[in-house]
Order: sequence, then structure tokens, then C-alpha cells
Amino acid sequence: MNIAKESKWFIDSGCSRHMTGDASQFIKLKQKASGKVTFGDDNKAKTVGIGDVGKNDQTFIHNVLLVDNLSYNLLSLSQLCDRNLFVLFKKLECLIFDSKFNIIFKGKRVNDVYVVYLENFDSSYLKCLKVANEDPWLWHRRLCHFNMDLLKEISKKELVRGLPKIKFEKDRICDACQFGKQVKVSFKPKKCVSTSKPLELLHLDLFGPTQTASLGGKRYCFVIVDDYSRYTWVIFLAHKDDAFKNFTSLFAKVQNLLGLKIVRIRSDNGTEFKFCGFPEFCDHNGITHEFSIARVPQQNGVVERKNRTLQEAARTMLSECNLPKYFWAEAINTACYTMNRVLLRPILNKTSYELMFDKKPVVGYFKVFGCKCFILNIKEHLGKFDKKSDEGIFLGYCENKRGFRVYNRRTLIIEEAIHITFDESNGDISMSCGEDDDTGVQEGLKKLAINDHDSASPETDSKDNDAQISPAEEVNNRDTTTPNDLPRAWKFAHNHPRELIIGDPSEKVRTRSSRHLIDNLAFVSHIEPKNVVDALNDEHWILAMEEELIQFERNKVWTLVARPQGHPIIGTKWVFRNKMNDKGEIVRNKARLVAKGYTQEEGIDFDESFAPVARLESIRMFLAFACFKNFKLFQMDVKSAFLNGFIDQEVYVDQPPGFENESYPDHVFKLSKALYGLKQAPRAWYERLSGFLIENGFKRGIVDTTLFTKQSSQDLLIVQIYVDDIIFGATNENLCKDFSIIMQKEFEMSMMGELNFFLGLQVIQTHDGTFINQTKYTMELLKRFRMEDSKPVGTPMCTSTKLDKDEEGIKVEEKKYRGMIGSLLYLTASRPDIMFAVCLCARFQSCPKESHLNAVKRILRYLKGTLNFGLWYPKCHELPLCGFSDADFGGCKIDRKSTTGICNFLGNCLVSWFSKKQNAISLSTTEAEYVAAGACCAQLLWMKNTLNDFGLVYECVPMYYDNTSAINLTKNPIQHSRTKHIDIKHHFIRDLVSKGVIRVEFVCSKEQIADILTKALPLDQFVSLRTKLGVSEKMF
Repeated sequence: MNIAKESKWFIDSGCSRHMTGDASQFIKLKQKASGKVTFGDDNKAKTVGIGDVGKNDQTFIHNVLLVDNLSYNLLSLSQLCDRNLFVLFKKLECLIFDSKFNIIFKGKRVNDVYVVYLENFDSSYLKCLKVANEDPWLWHRRLCHFNMDLLKEISKKELVRGLPKIKFEKDRICDACQFGKQVKVSFKPKKCVSTSKPLELLHLDLFGPTQTASLGGKRYCFVIVDDYSRYTWVIFLAHKDDAFKNFTSLFAKVQNLLGLKIVRIRSDNGTEFKFCGFPEFCDHNGITHEFSIARVPQQNGVVERKNRTLQEAARTMLSECNLPKYFWAEAINTACYTMNRVLLRPILNKTSYELMFDKKPVVGYFKVFGCKCFILNIKEHLGKFDKKSDEGIFLGYCENKRGFRVYNRRTLIIEEAIHITFDESNGDISMSCGEDDDTGVQEGLKKLAINDHDSASPETDSKDNDAQISPAEEVNNRDTTTPNDLPRAWKFAHNHPRELIIGDPSEKVRTRSSRHLIDNLAFVSHIEPKNVVDALNDEHWILAMEEELIQFERNKVWTLVARPQGHPIIGTKWVFRNKMNDKGEIVRNKARLVAKGYTQEEGIDFDESFAPVARLESIRMFLAFACFKNFKLFQMDVKSAFLNGFIDQEVYVDQPPGFENESYPDHVFKLSKALYGLKQAPRAWYERLSGFLIENGFKRGIVDTTLFTKQSSQDLLIVQIYVDDIIFGATNENLCKDFSIIMQKEFEMSMMGELNFFLGLQVIQTHDGTFINQTKYTMELLKRFRMEDSKPVGTPMCTSTKLDKDEEGIKVEEKKYRGMIGSLLYLTASRPDIMFAVCLCARFQSCPKESHLNAVKRILRYLKGTLNFGLWYPKCHELPLCGFSDADFGGCKIDRKSTTGICNFLGNCLVSWFSKKQNAISLSTTEAEYVAAGACCAQLLWMKNTLNDFGLVYECVPMYYDNTSAINLTKNPIQHSRTKHIDIKHHFIRDLVSKGVIRVEFVCSKEQIADILTKALPLDQFVSLRTKLGVSEKMF
């Protein structure tokens, strides 16, 4: 083939098509074996291809023929004219115009022919040779973007008039069509197995939360599917975050069992998979973690389809045997067990069990889920004529042993047994009520308290177990279940509202044999009794009450005496509470005997009753000071603290209900020390404790009387008291040890250790600082109001939200709304970022409407997305005190009052803040800012005086606000017409400024941190100010 030497093209009026003999000119070439070209001398050459000519991926000429033995590059003049172009030949050049007579191309005359050099081609002329290709797309747009195949057909068959005969090809993408017509990519089923052995790829997914919790309180099911064998494991979870912990346990067992390594895992983009330890775990073990594209479940279709199959099977099984919905976990577990043994792996045509363990499964022992059965009683000594078996319900198969799991309807426990006779004749189980059910129990089965498994375990290849009477091939991935682990039945009164039930009635009672969670603590019950009658039927609460009475005897609280004549006797009652740790786990049952102090009269039964209690600002200042001095804080709890306080009055109380003296049932107790419930009890305890500390060299705080300090050489020991909870710390750890010793000698302690949970605040002390949060409480809050699965938002309140009385709005339940507000106000102890939104919504508690409830729900949605956020107190070398003050102007849409927002810092630690509507209407922005500054000044003055007890002295405290007029007003001591109406109490700031106690300074609005406490802000500004407040996510 002869190749043209240059990218030089001749404009030829006799050439019918663009053509060349140089294949290197093409950027796109399609082979074409048919067709010939006839030259002027009647010689013919074969056409070997057709394509596009250009350079650097830019197309210059479309539909160019590649002709064999052609020595020149030819541009067809007729083709240019067919593209609606005009060609003008001049003496030295030729010009090509478009339809609007714009010059779009130039050629030069060389040796009496007109030549175009594509090497020097200007991209601005690119459209000159492509304009013909735009015509089809123009018609495509004219004809409402119908597809090119339709246009091609109607043009070819001349089905319409006026449509030119042009080539309709889809050689590019129409943006408008993509915006209007784009559809999802189709996912075709695979026709081959992409993995070669088990564990090469695991598919992971969660489904839930279910509307009905399982009997163990689980609402999620974690499904894991092996890609090669399609073998499936199911794990039941109470929270999504538990997925990682359960996966690591399964990971180790399965790898040891099969002798193989997990290579890849695939999941969706759920936070439980993207975070919560999965990335670090995969990096450490060399596992590749693949994610599906967001909202494309087909990419994780293996496990998604398995989820559906499991749910359909469980739904069918529960429907057949008429079991309650809270048996869903048992049904899914049995369905998974069965599917592993009977479903065939596509393409390989073997069961998942055989592919995983290399042997065929046995299914001869399978029974109908939920069928009636008879259990031989071999555990009890029976009389000659006692029944030998009990009726039960079949629930599944044992783990690591030959047998079945059945529910015994007589003993109300789950048993694992082998001596069972099954009645599979009818799957509909009739659940009649027991004889003792006199409260109208709906169905006898709802009395069941069967705890579902935490997980369905991987099956082992038990090569020494050939009989295979029962599923003995499983590795136990859940807690060992014995009959004693299972709860007794609990009655539910007919039509009794579920929200009035304390705790989760479907969760098991934690008895002595099932208390695996905290082995070193007392055995506890999970149910709080409503009255003493219920408590006396539970051995754990009896022990708790006896422990309380032992404390009375040990502290010599009272003396049994004859009932005095003419003297009032105060009644007593028991109060029962489950004590929890920072993880929400019940650690002990606390029974408290209290006096019915509401019958006492002031001046007769008691004199003084006030006892000081530490403010939260004091606690936070203590934490900030500890970060500054670089020492850890500790906590202790005085056991039955009020029983240590002496009382001067003569007080008599009734004997404890349920523990009356059989010999002297009419006697009463004369108190020597205070009893919980007495009006004077808090003050008696405070005087006892403060007196003891002062005797041991402590000095009481001048401003905060719950703060005690002790100076020892250059070291300082600080003690903060909140009723019977005490936190303490010292610059020398030996002082803390000495303090612990003297307190243990004087009082009995129930808890002592590093500060981690105090007044509902979770405190994490690290080398870099202290993190304060209420994550546990936030999770409980979201669960309580059913917002745990809501969609998160970036701010607690939208900038367009303007709340008013909304008199025409739909009313909502006041009790629920007030409960939400009260719960959120408690959360503001560590979350100043929601302070303004919560306080604004709190103004409408008297008559809440749907618009107000929606605003509160938005706050909860914001908390859902910032679950692990809290206050961060970093270590610092200086501890300056300063305050920020701000106010909006007439922000309240009801009475046009302004909102005050202040925040005070100790170093880089935010220790005090509030957002509050002002008492009076301000006539100007200056007045509103001035009133807010007065409130901030008062708080700074209290903090300044309190910090003197820490040994921190501040001469002049700066206060920042962004209104120059208000700053000038604080510096002007003269009353004039514009300020005379302002309440005199707001003017004390002038006196403090003149004395040099407070220094007011200007700060620009962008740096005004208190702005977040006065109004709703855009996302960017809100996040910026939230960071400056010190609110951040827990990173450890």
C-alpha cells in the first residue's frame, strides 16, 4: 500500500468522497472489504476501510475512505457542499463559510491546486467538517429526543415528509437524554462461580430493626454468606454496633475450623461496616473490604436475596404454627440451619453444607418447627403415678450435642433433650392460658420468655460423629444455654400500655446461673418490682432488702421501742431501683427503705432542711482544672450515706413492710440517725460529712460550699461533693490515697475508682485531655422516642424555622412532648450545640402543636448523626477566664422578647453556657446586647470568686461581644434618656468595668461564639462555632 507522505489534503471537485491511502491518518478505522474507487484514468482501487481522521483524539474529518494504492489525501468538494457549506475560491486561497457566512476554514493554493495541511489545523475550525454529523442530532432535538433507531427507520422508509435523508447514528451522548431518560444498569446473573474455595469471599449485611423485638430484646439480624458454598450464618443483635464484635468471634472460629483464611468481605456502606473497627481489623488481617455503590443493593445481591429467603421462610413457619411474632429469631435461626442443608448451590448443584464440609448432610432427624412434642421427665424424682412426660413445643436443634431444643410448657423453660416424641400431625399449636392466669392474658404463649440466640453458629465437621441423629456439626457462637438460664413467665395485664412497663418485658431475668456479664458482682434481677409484695417473691430483691437492713444495724440507725402515746409515727416504704454502669448494664439491685417524709410538718418535726448541692458548672471547672494541673480525678460513693447523719429531733417510724418483728409487731423504731425520705436527712448528712472533712484539715469553699480543699506543702487536694457522690483529685497522688484511707475508716464505701461516670456524664480521661459525653443517654433517648433509625441532619434547627403558637396547628400529646423536652434539657449538660433549639422548643410545652413536635424531632435527628459528640477539654499550659455574650433582637415571634446567649471559658474548656429569653422587651439591639452582657458578667463574677478556692486569682476578666454601642454603654456611667428605662439590676456591669474587675472587648460577628446560642445558623457557620465551643466527636 502506498502511503501519503504528509497530512496534506487536496480539495478535489471531481472526488465524490473523502479518501486517503494513509492508514496512520485515522484515529478510528473500521475494516471494509467491499467497494471500489474509479480514478480519472479509469484505473480502479479497492476500498479497505472507512473511519475518522484526526490527531490527538480530536476528529477532523468523518467518514473518510481508506483506499488501497492511493497516494494522496483527497477532500471531496461535493461532500462539503452537502454539509450546507459555501466554498469560495480566490487567487491564493479558498474560504469555506457556514450558513451564517462565518469563515470556518481556509485552504492555500499550491501548484494550481488547493491544499489543506491538517498538521497546522486550528481546533477552532473543528466543526467545519463535522457539521453534517450535527444535523442528525439537530433533528433528534427537534423530534423531542426520540431515539436514533426510530429516526433512522422513518428516514430510510420515507414514512414522513420533510425529513432529510441523512445518516442517523448515535455517535455521541445527548446530555438532555441522560438527564431525562437514564435508567439503572441491568445486572445479569452470573453463569460461573467466581470463587474457588470457601471463605474466599464473604457477603455481609444487616436487616432490621424489626417492629417486634425478639424475646432477647434483639431487633437486628446480621447475615453472613460464603460466596463459594452459599453457606450462611445468622447473628442476632440488639444494636448495629455489635456487628463487629460478633464478626471477629465468628472469624476466628471459622478459620480454625476449616483451616482456611478469609480473603475478602463485601458489604454495603452502612456505618456499622465502614467504621466500628472493621477498617482496622481488615488492615491488620490482610482482608480486602469491598463496598457496594450506595443505593445499589444488586452489587451485594447474594446476601440481599438470602435475607429475603430467610424472612419468607420464618414468616411461613410462624404463620403455620400460629406462634407470636417475637419468635422471629428462633424461626430464622432454624430456617438458616435447614437452608444450609437442603438448598443447592447454583451451577455446582451441591448443598452448601457439602461444599463447606465435604460431606453430605443428614436431614432424617428434621422436625416441623413449632410442632407439639412430649418430653420424658428424667430430671425429677417421680412418684408411682406421676406423669412421665411433659408437653412442649419444638423450637430447633441443639448445639454441639445430639438433641433438640424444646419449650417445656409445664416448667416454662427451654430444655435440650433427646428423649422426645414428636406430634407433627398438625402445625397449628393451640396455646391455652394457665390456671393461674386471672388477669386476662391474651395468649398463653405470650408468657414465654425464651431468649433468642445471639448468633447462629458455624457448623463443625465432626468427623467422629457419624450417626448424625441431630445437628452436632455446629461450633457454638452463642452463650451456652441451659434450662436455668431461661426466664420464667411474666404476666401482661390485658390492655396494659407497654410504655408503662419498666424495662423490657421480653428480655430474660438475669439469675445466678445466667449472670455471665459481670461475674464478680452480686447476682441481680432484671425486673424492678412495683411493690414490696412482688419483691418478696424474688430472692434477689429479698437479698437487697436484707442488705439494706444490715446497714441500719451496722450504723445503729434506730432502736425498737414501744409505740409512744401522742407522738406522730412516720410510715416507711421500700423503693426498688436497678443500678447501671456507664454501658447501661445492670450491676446491682438496690432496695432503699425510705420514710414517708411528706407527712412531716416544718417547725414540729424538723427545723432546717436545706443542704447545698454542687452545680454542674463547678464539676466542669474541676475537670478543666485537673486538665490544667495534669492529674486524674477519682470518685467514691458512700454506702447509705444518709444513714450516717445524726438528727436532734425525736423521730419514730414504722417497721419495714415485710420485715416486721414477730414478737413485737406493734412496736416502732426510734431514729438516732437520718433516714432517706426525712426532710432533714440531706442537711444532716452534709453537716456530718463537712464536719468530718474540716476536722481532717480541709477548708470549705467560700462561694461553693460543696468544694473542700486541703493544702499540703506545694500540693493541693480538692474534693467536690454532690450529696453522697464524691469526686476528688490532687496534684500529688499520695494525697488521694490518704484521703481514700480516712474516708474508708469513717464511712462504708460502695464504689471507688477513677472517675468515668458521674451524674449521668460519661468522663474519659486521657493523656491529652478529658472527654465528657452522654452517648449512652443519647442512644436511650433515641430508642425511647423511636428515632434510632431516623435520617440524620446537619443542624438541630433549620434557619427557616420560625416557631410561634401555631393556633391553627394540630395538637399533640402534651405528656410526650414534655418528656422529650425534659430529656433533651438534661442532655444539654454536655451538648451546648443543641441548647438554643431545645430552649426554643421548651417555650411551647403548655400547648404543643405538630410544628413544635417536628422541630423537636429534628433535634433528635441531629443527635442521631452526632451520637458520639461531646465536650473536649484539652491539656493546656495556661488557664485564662473569659466570657462571650450575645443576643438577638426581638427573636420571639409571640412577645418580641430577645434571647440571651452566653458561654464562659476556662482556658480552652467551655465550662458554663445558657440560652434564655429575656424577661423584658428590648427597644433596640444595643439594649438587648447590654442586658445579655449583664447576665454574662454575673456568671463570670461567680466563677472568678469560686476559682479563688482553687488558688487561681484573676485581676481583670475579659468579656467579648459584637455590639460597639453596648460596649460604649458599659463604659458610660451617666444615665440618659436612652438608658433610664433599663432595669437598674443590669447596670452593675458599669460598676465592675469602672473598678477593673471586668474588661469589655469587641469581637467580630464571625468570631462571636455565643451566636450559636441565640439563633439557628447555616450549616457551615454552625459547624465552625460548634468546633470553637469544644464540641467534637470521640476519636478514641
